[in-house]
Amino acid sequence: MGKCFSCNEWNTFIEEVKITGKKTSDGKSWLYGGKSDTKPVLLSEIESDSVSRIDTKSEEFNRVLGGGIVPGSVVLIGGEPGIGKSTLMLQFALRVSSIKTLYISGEESEEQIKLRSLRIGGKGISCLIYCETRIENIIEQCHSVNPDLVVIDSVQTVYSDSFESAPGSVTQVRECTTALLRYAKENNKPVFLIGHINKEGHLAGPKVLEHIVDTVLHFEGDGHHSYRMLRALKNRFGPGNEIALFDMQNNGLREITNPSEILLSQSEVPYSGTAVGATIEGLRPLFVEVQSLVSPASYGMLQRVSNGYDAKRLNMLIAVLEKRGGQKLAGKDIFVNIAGGIKVNDPAMDLSVAASIVSSLYDRALPPKTCFAGEVSLTGEIRAVQKADQRINESEKLGFTRIYLSKYNKLTKKSQAKTELVFVSTIEELLKSLLH
Repeated sequence: MGKCFSCNEWNTFIEEVKITGKKTSDGKSWLYGGKSDTKPVLLSEIESDSVSRIDTKSEEFNRVLGGGIVPGSVVLIGGEPGIGKSTLMLQFALRVSSIKTLYISGEESEEQIKLRSLRIGGKGISCLIYCETRIENIIEQCHSVNPDLVVIDSVQTVYSDSFESAPGSVTQVRECTTALLRYAKENNKPVFLIGHINKEGHLAGPKVLEHIVDTVLHFEGDGHHSYRMLRALKNRFGPGNEIALFDMQNNGLREITNPSEILLSQSEVPYSGTAVGATIEGLRPLFVEVQSLVSPASYGMLQRVSNGYDAKRLNMLIAVLEKRGGQKLAGKDIFVNIAGGIKVNDPAMDLSVAASIVSSLYDRALPPKTCFAGEVSLTGEIRAVQKADQRINESEKLGFTRIYLSKYNKLTKKSQAKTELVFVSTIEELLKSLLH
């Protein structure tokens, strides 16, 4: 057939060999490979030489990955549309010229990727662009080009002829990811998969996808702020729950090496309702500002709004302040916000949230250069926090003169920091220290 019946153009047909099953003519499979030549090996016979990781030329990106990219690993990066997932990987591929990167795009054309690369900057002398969505062609090009690193953007657009379901379905995503995992392990090549998230905020596709890959990174941020947080939800080659902060600019993502300085208020005038919490994200202490507003309820329905902090935990703290602290919050609207548009999950933030609520209730500013780290229990007891020494040392670096901790943290080794340590055991002791 010389003329296309759809576009009416001549000589536009290209022959493609359709694979009807999982096995090819030579007995091998595109997805799972043929017979394996590997044999079981005693654990004692395996050499334990340290694997040289690939440097990403980014201190923050290396931190989240556990020190760099491990050869043969499969990394899944998820996030909301427009958050910067493709920009992060294309920027990495353009700026790291020491390795050959194969960037496979199923969502953009070569011209569109070129326009974005000009905005980001970088010559791209070692970055190959391949626009394809068929997994059989992708695996074939990976063997042909033999890159040092493969990027798939995105895994929901990749499909296989061996399955009749549409791209992005559970079967296609699971099987194509398994094929890429086998390629990464057999050839010792790292593979990065960019994935979409659903409306609930979870990675789209089957949950087993997160079990297949070695590392799961979540790219999050607020659309009204330029800050982006890359959080490690799972990492087989490094610490979990590690974070990295970036600033989204016109020429790409700029890494933030000291996030505490940008998350804290620069105002010299003390305001009521603000407190600084010393949290730990992964292995790094992070100081964030907690803002609270307590006002009389003008309507019958009370409002308890939380942004960046768990709303259920906020309701628990309010109940503890009422029952154990004797504070009258029943007829008040309470709003809590974590400055900078980030989300914190550390229970040690309880003490700073409680202090900011009390500060706003009495419209009295807290002592300047003061931070808090402690978990509040339902009994009103202040529980100890982990890695208190790191929080104390970091508070001194940032210029804090006082830090509130649980009295049970006295068991930690004596810190050499000059910051004043204030130990409290109950929520009542905290209120007496702040209000008297």
